Parts: sequence; C-alpha cells; structure tokens
Amino acid sequence: MSDLLAGLDDDQRVVAETLRGPLCVLAGAGTGKTRAITHRIAHGVATGTYAPNRVLALTFTNRAAAELRGRLRHLGAGNVPAKTFHSAALSQLGYFWPQVVGGDMPRLIEAKARVLGHAAEKLKLKVDTAALRDLAAEIEWRKVSNRSIEQYAAAGRTPPGALTAEQAVALMSAYEDIKDERRQLDFEDVLLVCAGMLEQEPRVALQVREQYRFFVVDEYQDVSPLQQHLLDLWLGDRRELCVVGDASQTIFSFAGADSAHLLDFPQRYEGSRVVRLERNYRSESGIVATANRLMRDRPGALTLLAARGDAGAAASDPDVVQYRDDMAEARGIAQSILTRLEQGAKPEEIAILYRVNAQSAPLETALADVGISYHLRGSTRFFDRPEVKQAVLALRGASVAISGEPLFKSVSDVLRSLGWSQVPPEAQGAVRSKWESLNAIMALVDQVPVGTTFRQFTDELLERQAGQHEPTMQAVTLATLHSAKGLEWDEVYLPGLAEGLVPISYAKSFEQIDEERRLLYVGITRARTRLTLSWAEEGQRRVRERSRFLQEIGMRSPGAAGARARTGVRSATR
Repeated sequence: MSDLLAGLDDDQRVVAETLRGPLCVLAGAGTGKTRAITHRIAHGVATGTYAPNRVLALTFTNRAAAELRGRLRHLGAGNVPAKTFHSAALSQLGYFWPQVVGGDMPRLIEAKARVLGHAAEKLKLKVDTAALRDLAAEIEWRKVSNRSIEQYAAAGRTPPGALTAEQAVALMSAYEDIKDERRQLDFEDVLLVCAGMLEQEPRVALQVREQYRFFVVDEYQDVSPLQQHLLDLWLGDRRELCVVGDASQTIFSFAGADSAHLLDFPQRYEGSRVVRLERNYRSESGIVATANRLMRDRPGALTLLAARGDAGAAASDPDVVQYRDDMAEARGIAQSILTRLEQGAKPEEIAILYRVNAQSAPLETALADVGISYHLRGSTRFFDRPEVKQAVLALRGASVAISGEPLFKSVSDVLRSLGWSQVPPEAQGAVRSKWESLNAIMALVDQVPVGTTFRQFTDELLERQAGQHEPTMQAVTLATLHSAKGLEWDEVYLPGLAEGLVPISYAKSFEQIDEERRLLYVGITRARTRLTLSWAEEGQRRVRERSRFLQEIGMRSPGAAGARARTGVRSATR
C-alpha cells in the first residue's frame, strides 16, 4: 500500500487517500489527475475498501478508458471496470433487454444522415446532404441535453440550411418513427433507453446499484445533462462519487458538455471534499505562464504552478511568428520541424494543432515536400488499416503456437514476414506508411512489463484494438484542437491564430468566444518544452488580423522590439 502512495505529491496523495464520500478533484492541465485517480482506486482495492467489481470508472472516449484500464492493471487493480458512459449503458441494455422487453436488443444505426434522408423522402422535402448532417447534430444536441422534441421546438434554435423550424421538427419526428419501425437505436438512444429502463423498472435499478457502489468520473467538465441524469440513476441515494475535471478544458459545449456540473458539485453534494491539483508536471515555465495569462480571471480557472524549468526561463517562452499567407506559414512550419529533426528531435514528439480540418491541406503539402512523415489524426483509424488488421491476426495466430522465446523475437519474426524491418525504407508513400504502422506495433514491445508473454502481449493488443487505443507513430501528428484533448507532445505548433479562425468566425456571443479561448488553452497546454504560435496576414483572398488572444497573453505585434524585450518572444515575417 505504501508503494501505491509513493511518488504522489501532497495534493495527489490527499486524493488517493480520500476513499469515501463525495470528492471533487479540480485538476489543471498536466497536474497528474489520471495518476491520482488510478492510485486512489488501486489504494481502495488494496485496503479492502473497494471490491474491484463494485467500482465503475467512467470517461468519455475509448482511448481514455483503455488508458485507465492499462494503468489500473499495472497497479494491481485490473479487475476494476473502466468504461465510457456509452459502453457501460450498452452492456446494461444488452443484459436487461431480453429480461424486461424480450427478444434481442434493437440494432444501432451507424449514420443518422442516411435515416434522415429517408425521413425527408417520406415528408417529400428536398434537403441537401450538408443540411442533413447539421440536422443530425441538432438531434444529438437535443438528446444529450435531455430534451423532448417539443422542448427542442420551444428552445428557439436556428434550423440548419433552408429548413424552417416546423420542417426541422417534422423531420426529427419522422426520423424517430422510422427508427421505431425498423427497431433501431442511435448512439444517444443508448443512454436514453438505459435511463428509461432504470426509471421504470425498479428491479433493474436495484440490481445495477447492487453491482456498482463506487463511481469515479474522469473529465467531469464534459458531462452532459443526459449523462448526469444517468449517473444519478446509477448512484441512487448513495454519495460514493469521485469526479475529476477542469472547467478551463470545457471545449465540447456544442455537444452538450456543461462545466456547471463540476463547478456546482460542492453545492449539490453537501459536505463533499474539494481538492485542487495545480502543480503542472508537463510544461516548462514559459508555456505554463502563457496558459495562465490566457485564462486569467475566467470562471473556475485554476492557476498552474510549473514544476519543471526555471521560472521565467527564456528557453521555454513561446515563439510567435507572422507569415504572409497560409502556404508561407505551412512551409515555415515544415522547415522549422525539419531543422528540429536534424537536431535530434523525434517526429512522434511533434504536433501541429489547428482549428478546422481545412487547415491541414497546405500543411500536408509542405511536410511532404521536405520529406517529413506525418500522421493525420482523425482520418482512417490505426486498427482499421488493412496492414494492421493483418498484423493483429498473424500475431494472434502465432501466439497460440509459439512459447518460450523472447517477446521481441516472437513479435519481430511475425512482423518481418509481413514486411517490417529494423531500418525504415527510404521511399515515401504507401510503402513507408505500411512500415510505420508495423513499426508502431513493434514499439509496443518496449512498453509492456518485463516478463510479458507473447500471448499476454497479443491479448493486450486485441484490447487496444477493441478500444481503438492507438500506439504512437514515428511521424509528426496533424490534428484539430478538439481531437488533441488528453494528448501531449514535446513540441507543438499552433498555426492560424487569426481572427476568423481562433476565435472561429461564427463565434459571436460571449459564451462562444470563451469556448474558443478554452480551445486555445487546451492547445497551449499540450506542449511540454517548445511552443510556436503563428498566423498569416492573408488567407482566402482577404486580409486577416491576428487573434485577440495573442494580445491577451502578451504577444505583441510582430516586429515590435519592445515586445521582444519584455516577453522574449521571437517574431518574424516570412
């Protein structure tokens, strides 16, 4: 038990030792929140306070759930389930549906837009594909906000495309009718139906509450009204709940996330304990100071304290660079990365994060022109790639027959038969892409505990595949700011910091601008040692202005000698 608490700082240790009652952990970026809560769970299991199968750890993505399971396993608490809200609800539906309703559970639909298209045909409405996608997003917002169609109609939201409010509501109703006729559920229905079953069937609620007695919710600032409602039903009248979150990282309000659940936790659960984690172990001092300036005086914002680097060290101050246009910016970033790689930086420790997907095109071109491999996060998922599927199948098959050899030899022999080599191919394109995929699997050998057998390795690989927990690729990462949440790199480039991009052009209200601020905060706090902020003066045939956020964090106009003297910021025009 002492080993489980060793290495925790004072505040993390308070979290790990507070095993009972409502607990709210306000955890800033890079403060070790996952470490704190996994050690708390493992400590509870080790002391006998928790039975492993009575704890449910909840989060919001399959990747995050897989990371929680992996950490718990290494801490000796591998029997504790860690799931997303949806996977927990889906497993409960699958178990109780035959008992309560009878027969098999309805099938899940893969795409709302297709069903909405059928609804439009039924109503004899002509609706383009873009409007159907936007209406699908409205359906998702309605459901995660826990509103009926009638309540949605009364909310006064602007309908997508050329649809009138009445047409939008009619399409939503027809969509639900078609699903019912086909015995189908959509993604949000999983939570709604699970909640309905718990509310209407006392024996189901009793059985679930008997099974799970202790709840831990990670990234609690992202919880929606529907998820909170389901969590309340799982808890019943108990108060054994630990929540962890950071209001400054609430970036999914458009999807129903509401940080009020986190900030109002002490009022909702009287007598709850609140612990603040503010010591940042990820980023150097200049990056931490930049993040603090951006979020200064914002509601619920924590003040981060840098645990690495000397206070005010010029080496960690972000660079800010001004370019002529988008292509010049992309080439400048590519050249900077090439220089860093020649100096010994690892490509997998570098990321370029941008506001919208359209920004990736010039960046991809510029990186390819100088021969830098990149991984586009959010494109084809790693475990869906043909070469990865083939490798997983081959490894699993071999692990049944091979035993007693060193793990490195067993895995490398299989991957060599599929085209892997220790030396990467010089060619770019598909050949290099395949090698990088296989090499990412090979690199997992160095990440498992000493003594892991071939069969145990493939079991973990299959678990990663099921949870889409991707390994690290030896390539520069390109990703949107939203998809970068929960990740970190040594070096981060944040291009496009101009009005109309950050904040985005359609962000008009105070709340929308504040969400854009939090999005930039997430981008800044992904960087460990180097951060480069940039913007282009011209784009899409118009002149741009630098983002208001650059001024707020003390980044003066490029070329201003006084600004360089005061902040240590490098400015350049290219």
